[in-house]
Amino acid sequence: MSLTLTLTLLALILVAALGRFFIRLPKNIWLLFLAQPLGMCSSSMVVFTGGLVGSKIAPSPDLATLPLTLMILGTAAAVIPASMLMKKFGRRIGTIIGLSIAIIGALLAMVAAIQSQFELLIVGAVFLGFSMAFVAQMRFAAIESLTNFDDSAKAVSVLMVGGIFAAILGPEVAVVAKEWIDSPHGFAGSFLALAILIFIAIIFIAFLSPIGVAEKVSGQQKRSLKEVVSQPIFIIAVCAGLIAYSVMSYVMTATPLSMHELEGHSLHDTKWVIQSHIVAMYLPSLFSAILIRYIGIAKLMIVGCVMYALVVIVALAGKHVMHYWWALVLLGVGWNFLFTSGTLLLPEAYLPQERFKVQAINDFTIFFIQALASLSAGLILFSHGWSTLITIAVPMILIMFAVSIWYFLILKRRPAIQAT
Repeated sequence: MSLTLTLTLLALILVAALGRFFIRLPKNIWLLFLAQPLGMCSSSMVVFTGGLVGSKIAPSPDLATLPLTLMILGTAAAVIPASMLMKKFGRRIGTIIGLSIAIIGALLAMVAAIQSQFELLIVGAVFLGFSMAFVAQMRFAAIESLTNFDDSAKAVSVLMVGGIFAAILGPEVAVVAKEWIDSPHGFAGSFLALAILIFIAIIFIAFLSPIGVAEKVSGQQKRSLKEVVSQPIFIIAVCAGLIAYSVMSYVMTATPLSMHELEGHSLHDTKWVIQSHIVAMYLPSLFSAILIRYIGIAKLMIVGCVMYALVVIVALAGKHVMHYWWALVLLGVGWNFLFTSGTLLLPEAYLPQERFKVQAINDFTIFFIQALASLSAGLILFSHGWSTLITIAVPMILIMFAVSIWYFLILKRRPAIQAT
């Protein structure tokens, strides 16, 4: 085990212990904080290894990103079943089911790497995608574990900080365990190590206090699905999450292929860029709750859009390692601000008894569009190049700018409406 990997695991446990002592949040938040990074390693590992392994064993290099794309499609396909399972059995049992599916996916991917079977790698990636639908629900489990809704921003920020550890653990485990098992192109041992990490996550989840089983009674009239999804606040929340994820996944998926396969940068540099990107996705969570308190969600969304605009400028400026590094770091920060905003806005769009249905619609929409973005990334990169790929992202960023300004204007009108 590498020193980096050892220190990261120890730091994860230490931060959870200190946070439990100094930050007054329920026990469930800290158990989720420990489990989520381990569950999220599925995503960061497939991002790092999926394209590299896929490019070696796929029938065509154009299909190199297909495992990652189908993983995301698997996530989209499993969102509604995951939400319904959690509604029936609760967050704890539902999450354990999802993580168990991830273990199956990791072991299938391991066999695929050993036997150079691209089709089996795809199946493994789909199973890992199924599990990510359950992992994604952890942010809602954190909010539902609170006794004081005012702590929502703090709880979501704490949970997202855990993603920093996933950023390091996924690629680090992939490299450290790459040769644990002999395979033609490596990485079989990486998927075995992933299965072990996910099993540890299940142990943490087993200690969760039951949440999310009983429906809260509301005196308000039941609303139709059309009424819920036509609310401006719902549209804004979904757009924030959708554009945050689709642009991020689109650029991130293409980066390892562009760097390592097309530009010839080393595997070490490629790993460093991807790790830095995922750290940048979650590190701002250390202060995003404070930013929200002082500038509000609307302005945070606008800052996220500015970050995405800077990604385009930097990525088009060149293809040296530092161009990729800065572009991916800015991409990560922009994603954090937009996705955090969407997550915090969504509960304003539903009543307590509507939460599972609305959360499922939100996540399905996000992950389905993300899958399309991921699939198109490999095709556009190999057929038209890096510059065209980046330019195509501009319309989505402009749409998000417009949505952010729309929300800002809605907030400005609220005091006048309330006064009347």
